[in-house]
Amino acid sequence: MVFFEILGWLLAALSLCGAAYTVLAAVLAGGYAPRREAIASDLPGVTVLKPLHGAEPHLEDNLASFFAQEYRAPFQLVFGVQNERDPAIQVVERLRARYPRIDMALVVDGRRYGSNAKVSNLINMRAAAKHDVLVLSDSDIAVTSEYLGRVVAELQPSGVGAVTCLYTGWAGAGLGSRLCAMGIDYQFLPNAIAGVTLRFAEPCFGSTIALKRTVLDEIGGLEAFAGFLADDYEIGRAVRAKGYRIAIPRMVVRHVCNEKSIAACLAHELRWARTIRVVATAGHAGSIVTNAIPLALLGTILSGFTLFGVACLVTTLVARAVLKWRIDVCFGCNGGPLWLLPLRDVLSFGVFLVSLFGGSVEWQGSRLHVERGGVLSKW
Repeated sequence: MVFFEILGWLLAALSLCGAAYTVLAAVLAGGYAPRREAIASDLPGVTVLKPLHGAEPHLEDNLASFFAQEYRAPFQLVFGVQNERDPAIQVVERLRARYPRIDMALVVDGRRYGSNAKVSNLINMRAAAKHDVLVLSDSDIAVTSEYLGRVVAELQPSGVGAVTCLYTGWAGAGLGSRLCAMGIDYQFLPNAIAGVTLRFAEPCFGSTIALKRTVLDEIGGLEAFAGFLADDYEIGRAVRAKGYRIAIPRMVVRHVCNEKSIAACLAHELRWARTIRVVATAGHAGSIVTNAIPLALLGTILSGFTLFGVACLVTTLVARAVLKWRIDVCFGCNGGPLWLLPLRDVLSFGVFLVSLFGGSVEWQGSRLHVERGGVLSKW
């Protein structure tokens, strides 16, 4: 009995550290709040590579935002699928008809080069790219009309090897997608900003990876990442290993969450949590402090609802409410209602605990195993 009481006090105290971190993350969020900037008129031509897999909800709207770019230099859109019966082809053809003046190509090629199907798709698409600046972006991303100009401008200074973008969540389906959007807005986004600002992390996100062909060749081409689940992370690490830095502009793109159920949301998050555990073990372990509300709740229960435990719980609730308000104001988003945030945090803590064990993930209908170093293999 005494053991549980002591454990409760320790967890409650740890939750105060989490509350302090939460407030710090809220303060730091302002440093990456989007701002409008003039876009240079002498930017190079650019090719956007969009790997597709199925006609997911809102796909047409997501892709249409890339057709509607206000970019003063030539730009090309290349879409890729690996199956001639993929329903995403119909979406692309509708957009081709809507935007006949946009330079675009569709690549249908089923060749595989490793266990990562998306990277194999990108390798097949690369031959169709006309320009020396390449932008890789996932299919569930929507952008503003100034996106390409801002991204390519960030790539021009000497020493910049790649550009990536922070993103907010948008619920495209039911409760599952709402919880995923909240996880992005109130956990991923503030943690990413804190990590970058405090130099704990140098991320590279699949929402956007812009780089020049010369840099891509230096790091071994896309073929070097065909066997990794976290291909974005590995590309970023390879770029930094060559002495380049990764720039993050003060803008965000929108990640459309299409998970229709809570189970689908948790499966998606567990896949990434297990991957992070493998490729960044220390950072994954340290992320326990970001679970302030669940820690305080456990601490309060185990310590017998002491005044200290209850005070810790109230403090963490207030801290998380402040963070939500700050993120919503700075980034113009609203992942979900305040009353749902404690449940969202409890679910995140559950994902964290489960991710400490096992190494299998579900991805695009296949069950895969994440090995040491983030390499994928068939389960």
